Amino acid sequence: MANLRQQAIIAIANARYQLNRIDFRTTHLKELFGELVFSEEEQRARLPKPVFKALQRTIRQGVPLDPSMADTIAAAMKDWAIEHGATHFTHLFQPMTGLTAEKHDSFLTPTGTGRAIAEFSGKELVKGEPDASSFPSGGLRATFEARGYTAWDPTSPAYIREAPNGATLVIPTVFVSYTGEALDKKTPLLRSMEALSTHALRILRLFGNTEAQKVFSTVGPEQEYFLIDKHFFYARPDLVNCGRTLFGAKPPKGQELEDQYFGAIPERVLACMADCEAQLFRLGVPVKTRHNEVAPSQYEIAVTYEDANLACDHNQLVMDILRQTADRYGLVCLLHEKPFAGINGSGKHNNWSMATDTGENLLNPGDSPHENAQFLVFCVAVIRAVARYPELLRVSVASAGNDHRLGANEAPPAIISVFLGEQLQDVMDQLERADLKGTRQGGYMEIGVSVLPKLPRDAGDRNRTSPFAFTGNKFEFRAVGSSFSIAGPNTVLNTIVAESLDYIATHLEAAVKAGKPLHRAIQELLPGIIKESKKVLFNGDNYSEEWHREAERRGLPNLRNTVDAIPVIIRKDSVELFTKYKVFNERELQSRYVIFSEKYVKEVTIEANMMLMMARTMILPAALEYQGRVAQTVATVKSAGIDPAAQAEHLRELTEAISHFQAAIAALDKAVHYHPEGDAYAHAKYVRDAVLPKMAELRKWGDTLETLVADELWPLPTYREMLFIK
Repeated sequence: MANLRQQAIIAIANARYQLNRIDFRTTHLKELFGELVFSEEEQRARLPKPVFKALQRTIRQGVPLDPSMADTIAAAMKDWAIEHGATHFTHLFQPMTGLTAEKHDSFLTPTGTGRAIAEFSGKELVKGEPDASSFPSGGLRATFEARGYTAWDPTSPAYIREAPNGATLVIPTVFVSYTGEALDKKTPLLRSMEALSTHALRILRLFGNTEAQKVFSTVGPEQEYFLIDKHFFYARPDLVNCGRTLFGAKPPKGQELEDQYFGAIPERVLACMADCEAQLFRLGVPVKTRHNEVAPSQYEIAVTYEDANLACDHNQLVMDILRQTADRYGLVCLLHEKPFAGINGSGKHNNWSMATDTGENLLNPGDSPHENAQFLVFCVAVIRAVARYPELLRVSVASAGNDHRLGANEAPPAIISVFLGEQLQDVMDQLERADLKGTRQGGYMEIGVSVLPKLPRDAGDRNRTSPFAFTGNKFEFRAVGSSFSIAGPNTVLNTIVAESLDYIATHLEAAVKAGKPLHRAIQELLPGIIKESKKVLFNGDNYSEEWHREAERRGLPNLRNTVDAIPVIIRKDSVELFTKYKVFNERELQSRYVIFSEKYVKEVTIEANMMLMMARTMILPAALEYQGRVAQTVATVKSAGIDPAAQAEHLRELTEAISHFQAAIAALDKAVHYHPEGDAYAHAKYVRDAVLPKMAELRKWGDTLETLVADELWPLPTYREMLFIK
């Protein structure tokens, strides 16, 4: 009888899926885009003109909305939603789990006469009340303190989520405690965007820009993910419960041939991608790019830039729809940072910039960056921010999952540095010398084929190894993990850049007030900032050992894992920074310190317990059965009067591996069930130092057994199957 693994392969071979669910030949993208969004167009059509204008001022400029208008907006939103089949509404929020949460309420209200009407009041739109005690709070809420509030975020439009039996009006919200402290990821992000706007506008006013009323951080995230057949997924308890494989020998072929990246997309995968994109288009998500990534069965979806708050909400939709849609095609979407050892893991490249409400990208250097004083001020502010607060950027991407990826010759190392490229680096070198003369140009590439035109060469190359790289008109923060909410990293980015802009604006304002010309003040201020910050600038190979030694010489921090990074959250300078710009108060920071520590402990402990279960109930029985077969073979050969030396050697090797495997089981079991003294962070240190090494040892011998035990007995789908059978 075939085991579960073999049954999975048979099921995959016989499965047939409906792939033609979406037909873009009959449904044009323009007709789909935003049709399920309570967009500006819908608002203009349905709201009285004064209410519409007030709401747009709130969205575009951050002007507080008059509460008296909430009933009018709610009524229009309800009518629009019901026209699209909605029966319920929900306040969608982003608790500290990193996922989204929702509680659905019906529009239906009994009249008392045996009938009912559909109602949705301004009060219901503006505020909801989910239970605040059942989400991670890090001590902000005790178990018996259950009250928490969701509050409407009008800057992120409401939308419709359709389901087989109806639809729901989804209202993006923030989530705060009864005492007003942030229990979510969105509230600090919005606060940080306010701080950034305040100080960016000070710079713009110095340059005479009185038109801009708001500056937004803009983000275009690139989402990497794996797709594997769901029959394999359900035969792997580690994937089901942990999102990554805890055992798995290296396959004969991995990504060595470099034939996956940008290769032809498999038909079933392409159908799934198109379905996802159609749903995202309807929800107003500006999906731009799809392609094969480096590892087998790894893919990417990229979205064009939006303001950071909307980009964060949309990225949560992207992850959710990828997971839901994959099932229709017999696939499972894996968003863990390292679902398979030995091949590339998945990240989420966070393309970050700043833009005014009039549409000006403040990190666009133009054709002559050396003459673009405004660009230089904003760019130097970002460099200074990264140089002063690299550890905050590191902790913003810290997790047990991302620890498996960062620095593994596939993603940036844990050392935070900035890549500028040849052109911009040359400009900064000139600026440091206070001798700006020109901008290096790229020229043209001579390809040597007469029918091809001359191609313009970019003035600088790209650097895939850098954690923070300038890529033309934005910075790409490449260290973010694939399962992350981008709210955390962008909250940190916004805040540290706001501090740098504040610093620069204060100096320039004082100089101008004293009668100094602005450009002269800039020429005197920026060289000193470059001198202080250039330690973080590096255009070379971030994977190299030479860079690690050079970074240490420069004094750059190297927080190699999450546990090393967590204390940065409550360090004095971090508390002073976030409280000064009103992004977090001290209690909120302390709560994040506890939540990060607890989450690390829980994730690693779950994985360790899963390893023990799989080792004892799946791998060890298969190994022992095979050992019995080999022992019987040795005895049979010997009884026939033939020297069984070769067979006996194989038995010895197998027995040795089983013995090491059983010893590793016992060692991990002891480590997991020891309860150390101290707080959550002390537990996190113990898990890192005592449990993770035991897990690595158990995996080593489990993977060794996979290479020794008869294939027909091995119970788990293997890498060579999961990654290549589609």
